[in-house]
Amino acid sequence: MEIKADIGIFGGSGFYSLFDKVEEFGICTPYGKPSDKIAIADIDGKKVAFLPRHGKKHQYPPHLIPYRANLYAMKQLGVKKIIAATASGSLRADIKPGDFVICDQFVDRTWGRKDTYFDGPEVKHISAAHPYCSELGKLAVSAGDKLGIKVHDKGTVVVVQGPRFSTVAESRWYSKMGWDIINMTQYPECFLAKELGICYSNISLITDYDVGLEGNADVPPVTEDEVLKVFNENNEKVKSLIFEIIRSIDLNSDSTCCK
Repeated sequence: MEIKADIGIFGGSGFYSLFDKVEEFGICTPYGKPSDKIAIADIDGKKVAFLPRHGKKHQYPPHLIPYRANLYAMKQLGVKKIIAATASGSLRADIKPGDFVICDQFVDRTWGRKDTYFDGPEVKHISAAHPYCSELGKLAVSAGDKLGIKVHDKGTVVVVQGPRFSTVAESRWYSKMGWDIINMTQYPECFLAKELGICYSNISLITDYDVGLEGNADVPPVTEDEVLKVFNENNEKVKSLIFEIIRSIDLNSDSTCCK
């Protein structure tokens, strides 16, 4: 049986299941196995594939996620568009816990991650000027407006190595640089999609104010428990937003922004 999907979904911390009725498939790639089995379901007449990037048991920390296998598995399925949900911290007072941010830029502060498919003998240099799909981003913002969900239509995410959280000094530096939110998994995930020619949009659920945010001195340092608590409290909003985006995607449109 040939397994195919139109749209891919990556789930982040606290978001391990999306569908009620699914078929799960183990997939092998030239880059090893993905983080877990991929669940495929029919939503609004579209085949949608879901993969928890950390694995169902959260067995992969951010720096050890098999990013290349995860993205390549989606490519093998025929996925043309990916919606990626993540838990993220805010570096700005006006981006509040419970808000969503549709990222349009990233700053990479990671190291040692396998972050390209072009290790040789084939070598290509792919532009990262605009790493996110602007067309999917617009659909995400429109979906938020329709559902009455607070969505920021753009933002720069600084991607840190993890699994530790930032020091106060690091967090203050990130804020002073003008970056908006902080996360541990957006790189190389979004850029690998770019290398494969897959449109990719990130939906960042803000779970906390990062520890060094000035003007929030009384806010305690972020903890994993607090991140998961806020994510779980907003889980239904995440799902509603993703389902609305899926409904609005035109599979017949030939997007050129990610090619």
